[in-house]
Amino acid sequence: MSVYEFHRGTSALLISVPHSGTEVPASLFERLSPIARELPDTDWYVDQLYAFARELGASIIKANYSRYVVDLNRAADSAALYDSDPTSPVCPTHTFAGAPLYAKGDVPDAREIRERVAAYWQPYHDRIVTELAGLKAEHGHALLWDAHSIASEIPGLFAGQLPEFNLGTRDGASCPDAVAQALLQTIQSSGGFSSVLNGRFKGGYITKAYGQPAQAVHAVQLELSQRSYMTEQPRGSWNPQQATAAAACIRALLTRYVQVKGS
Repeated sequence: MSVYEFHRGTSALLISVPHSGTEVPASLFERLSPIARELPDTDWYVDQLYAFARELGASIIKANYSRYVVDLNRAADSAALYDSDPTSPVCPTHTFAGAPLYAKGDVPDAREIRERVAAYWQPYHDRIVTELAGLKAEHGHALLWDAHSIASEIPGLFAGQLPEFNLGTRDGASCPDAVAQALLQTIQSSGGFSSVLNGRFKGGYITKAYGQPAQAVHAVQLELSQRSYMTEQPRGSWNPQQATAAAACIRALLTRYVQVKGS
């Protein structure tokens, strides 16, 4: 199994889907707890939700391995994403709900973490770097869109219920506010979904590392509440009607993203 799947498009837009993968090496799967083997923190169906993006000329990189193998939206050295808010490590040890991933407590040691980073994390990020450089050379700018989803309610991570569309630009550091506001207005104009800009999810490592507006590279993270496109209980149930509406709104967002930056 390859680390990622890649499709090259024709526009300046690169979509990253780092957390919808479900592959786990057999030797690691055997070590996981029963709960962890269900991969509850997967960004279910996000790659399917964005399938239309090829029609927009977007390039797409999608990870094949689970975030429990390595979290592609964390720094390779597990450095915190925010100064005042510790984050989960590059090789997680607990689910979002706080349950241990490893049945016998045999969490990965420093050597295993380095090996996983080299095997799974580095190739994905090397490809992002290469593609962004190529898009910038071809179009004069590059637009990165980091596509995620999460359960609408996770008491261990945040209080209450998330808005359905959560845009993140690292408080404007990864994408100019004028662009972000245009995206927020696009969601609000649709009238179908609740939304917030730089709320609980401001953008992870990918947004932080690659969003460099001064260098003509913009980066936006979209964290979708999973209720916006799937039935959360029972977990993993695709809802065609909801997904169609969510995909239409995302299409409008991506179209606006390209238009605003290209204007």
